[in-house]
Amino acid sequence: MGGNIQILLQGCRRGNQKSQLQIYKLYSEAMYFVAYRYIKDEEEAKDIMQEGFLKAFQNIHKNVEAKAFGSWLKKIIINQCLDRLKKKKIDTISMEDQSVEHVADDDNNWNIDGKITREQVEKAIEELPNRYQWVTKLYLMEGYDHIEISEILKIPVKTSRTQLRRGKMLLQEQLKSYKNGTRHQKIV
Repeated sequence: MGGNIQILLQGCRRGNQKSQLQIYKLYSEAMYFVAYRYIKDEEEAKDIMQEGFLKAFQNIHKNVEAKAFGSWLKKIIINQCLDRLKKKKIDTISMEDQSVEHVADDDNNWNIDGKITREQVEKAIEELPNRYQWVTKLYLMEGYDHIEISEILKIPVKTSRTQLRRGKMLLQEQLKSYKNGTRHQKIV
């Protein structure tokens, strides 16, 4: 499929609408779900997805390789979500003002019961405070590393690591409540 994508991208660079439509068909569903994970409103997620594709097609002349196109597009969609939330004046993250401690990257320190479903993990992440939620989503759900997260959120790498560690600790507590059948209120 990589070769086919490369041909479609070449068509997009020439402004070929059929190529753009094919790219849209290939990626639109996945990009909608990315937007919806952050926005939680179907119509707004669709709008953001559309805006993201427009921005991608306007910047398609940049040297985007076929194998990196999906990641590049996803980053555009996530940035569109962040921009939309900032316009709504939602305090998405006020991390830079917080004290940052040096944290060892303990990515292997995940003790999640195998009976916990993906839906429960997603719901628990939604219940985290915004300052932890964004880093946790970008790291766990989107697969970005701390350098990429720092670029997307415009925060220091150390802050990303700290917020992920704290978010993971809170997330594990939330998930224990699912396992035990008790539900905690949203953590603040």
